[in-house]
Amino acid sequence: MPPERRRRMKLDRRTGAKPKRKPGMRPDWKAGAGPGGPPQKPAPSSQRKPPARPSAAAAAIAVAAAEEERRLRQRNRLRLEEDKPAVERCLEELVFGDVENDEDALLRRLRGPRVQEHEDSGDSEVENEAKGNFPPQKKPVWVDEEDEDEEMVDMMNNRFRKDMMKNASESKLSKDNLKKRLKEEFQHAMGGVPAWAETTKRKTSSDDESEEDEDDLLQRTGNFISTSTSLPRGILKMKNCQHANAERPTVARISSVQFHPGAQIVMVAGLDNAVSLFQVDGKTNPKIQSIYLERFPIFKACFSANGEEVLATSTHSKVLYVYDMLAGKLIPVHQVRGLKEKIVRSFEVSPDGSFLLINGIAGYLHLLAMKTKELIGSMKINGRVAASTFSSDTKKVYASSGDGEVYVWDVNSRKCLNRFVDEGSLYGLSIATSRNGQYVACGSNCGVVNIYNQDSCLQETNPKPIKAIMNLVTGVTSLTFNPTTEILAIASEKMKEAVRLVHLPSCTVFSNFPVIKNKNISHVHTMDFSPRSGYFALGNEKGKALMYRLHHYSDF
Repeated sequence: MPPERRRRMKLDRRTGAKPKRKPGMRPDWKAGAGPGGPPQKPAPSSQRKPPARPSAAAAAIAVAAAEEERRLRQRNRLRLEEDKPAVERCLEELVFGDVENDEDALLRRLRGPRVQEHEDSGDSEVENEAKGNFPPQKKPVWVDEEDEDEEMVDMMNNRFRKDMMKNASESKLSKDNLKKRLKEEFQHAMGGVPAWAETTKRKTSSDDESEEDEDDLLQRTGNFISTSTSLPRGILKMKNCQHANAERPTVARISSVQFHPGAQIVMVAGLDNAVSLFQVDGKTNPKIQSIYLERFPIFKACFSANGEEVLATSTHSKVLYVYDMLAGKLIPVHQVRGLKEKIVRSFEVSPDGSFLLINGIAGYLHLLAMKTKELIGSMKINGRVAASTFSSDTKKVYASSGDGEVYVWDVNSRKCLNRFVDEGSLYGLSIATSRNGQYVACGSNCGVVNIYNQDSCLQETNPKPIKAIMNLVTGVTSLTFNPTTEILAIASEKMKEAVRLVHLPSCTVFSNFPVIKNKNISHVHTMDFSPRSGYFALGNEKGKALMYRLHHYSDF
């Protein structure tokens, strides 16, 4: 034993106290293998045993707690379900299905299947399988059979839909057909498909050929003996519309009424020195513009063939006014070189827009270039020129003389091709040709309208008319064919209500026009049919431009 320790032991024995130990020290037997053995070093950290894992009893306790929590939640839900009425529980079962024991299934069902438009090619097979591992959509529980049936719409009991019927068999239309009919009505009111509604689809050559074939088909009505397959004779279905010039009333005589060749616009001109343009909708006909010509009572006004200009002449002037609609300029043509007429009144515009024909005095017909307004040549007939018109192909000119004769001229050579006497006519007042090149109508002073075949007028020196219309008793001053050559309008300015509509090719008069004594239909001076939408307008001496809608032509 060391001396220091032996000395400390002796002092302790004398005082009777136990020896003190340093804190943290423990007997050697606890640290070593045994009470008398040598001390052993503690094992390194790498050889120490890991802490013991939770026992199976602890895991069982956790599972039991989770089960108890689920059971309590289920009991609370059942308690809430008992408070709900049976109707509500039945509705939830129909909507969400039977998910009493599996709320996770309800969440998946509410989430629904995910639709992926583009599947990523870089995804793993496990991810792709997980993406498509959603339940499919459920089929409807109940289907109404009436939903699959096509619903029919009654057209007779509605005053707006009734006007859209083409015949009596259309008392009921399906929703799809009614939608198409409303679309057609809108296009007719707008004068075609608006630019904002046009599709950007490019037309192929085959589409162009089919459209040309359809245009050719619509220009013919058949031979003379066959009955009309599209327009029945006897009664013409039509209705009154708002006056074309209702927004600009006047008391002066209407001398010209004409529809625009390409747009849903009507022009009204009269002795009040004004030319007015109106948008045609059949209800209000809003005014677009009025052109006032000072000290220029208008004898005749007419659109150019392309619709870009308006030409107007006066009752006592040799000036020809040309209004450029695109530029908004009014151009007066004071003098045409080589034209020695003191007054320029009656004129005609060729269908192709190339020529302007002026009826002069002493039997002269002056042919001018439409573009430059320069004189090309003149033609002369015996007597005075009562009326003139171009053929539909602009190759010939028909002129009616004051002697009751009709002259046919070639436009290119300006030679007379034929000359014949209008049967029963003392002197002519009006003449018109159909747009399909089939008919020539001649009106005389005695109220008779003779309808000829154009081929016979070119080949025979004494052609016989197909039919003589004798429904008027005063001079026939106005004649015009409709675009499909199925109606010929005849009128006399000498008598009230002296206007009739003739059905072609039967050459019979429609019995329901004018059906009622109408004070507005008096002394008709001018008439015209719209190119597409089936409107018919006429101007009288009281300053009213009357307008009607022919329902049969709602699909122009």
